[in-house]
Amino acid sequence: MSTMPWWGTRSQVSARLRLEVEMMRATFADTFRLIVPQRGDLYWIGDVEINLRGIPERLHTLKIVYIEGYPNRPAEAYVLKPVVYSEKHQFQDGQLCLFNPRDGITYGWNPSTSTAVTVAGWAIQWLYAYYTWRATGTWPGVEEALRPTKDTGYQRRRR
Repeated sequence: MSTMPWWGTRSQVSARLRLEVEMMRATFADTFRLIVPQRGDLYWIGDVEINLRGIPERLHTLKIVYIEGYPNRPAEAYVLKPVVYSEKHQFQDGQLCLFNPRDGITYGWNPSTSTAVTVAGWAIQWLYAYYTWRATGTWPGVEEALRPTKDTGYQRRRR
């Protein structure tokens, strides 16, 4: 027996997904499109313009993925285009490190109040921080201390 996903089915969408869609549209208009694949996780994809002088490309394609366990586990954010990478601020698969889970629901993910809008907003902030770091060598905001390891260079705890 299979369990129904958190978002319901194509014919019976859950109240939570209806809320997510309403909030994404209210916040970002038609910037993001919800993709419902035949298999796998639902995700939003959209192009945002980063308005900073001197960056190679202003248009950035973001992907916000509703992972298994959502909303008890936060959606994940990725930059699909252009290629950006920060060893200290992204996981090896490219997922953006948006918050420290140890900060708790006050400053991190809160399943009852956080949505895809939260994650998309954090991802856009992350891009501005990334380009600031590239220009200055300093990441704006609080950073997690990483422990060097033999194999990977740095070790980061996975959520």
